[in-house]
Amino acid sequence: MHDDFYQMYLEEMGDIVPCTEEETVQLLKAVKEGREEAKKRLVEGNLKTALSVAKEFEGRGVFLTDLVQEANMALIMAVDQYNGGEDKAEFDRYSGDRMKEALLAAVEEEASVEQTGEELAARVNVLQQISQGMAEELGREATVEELAHKMKMTVGEIRGIMKMAMDAVSLNAENMDLEALADVEGIGLITEEEPDYEG
Repeated sequence: MHDDFYQMYLEEMGDIVPCTEEETVQLLKAVKEGREEAKKRLVEGNLKTALSVAKEFEGRGVFLTDLVQEANMALIMAVDQYNGGEDKAEFDRYSGDRMKEALLAAVEEEASVEQTGEELAARVNVLQQISQGMAEELGREATVEELAHKMKMTVGEIRGIMKMAMDAVSLNAENMDLEALADVEGIGLITEEEPDYEG
């Protein structure tokens, strides 16, 4: 699918002529003079470069379509913010660095999101096991306070884990009966309206 997108995008850009060294110098001069059409052409003439840079980051957790969008946005920003000399090599280095920085940030952000999801899953797992164990010991569902004491966490933290777990479940079960979502492997659903227990 990604290869199909890449080929399709290449075909769409087939009529766009990359900027030559001479044209780049002229465009950089025009950009300094504040000519917006020069900025547009400088961006347009470097879109294939942006695609190539984006392709280098493929397979690192971010869709190629998103990578291309990030690279294009970074290219636009580079053209807008560049204040170096009227030299193609210098501009290419500057814009290339901006694109790689943006793409690396996108990859790192995605990795952070995945790690957060894994950490949440681990905490939910532990909470499920403790909740089930306490239910067997007590002969009833443990209260939030009892779970918090057992896990050495605050009531708010326990409720937060429960809420995030239910949010994650509901995203994949929008058509399920609400009562079927009331328990996640033995953890009772705690609604926001339910007051905290005292004592």
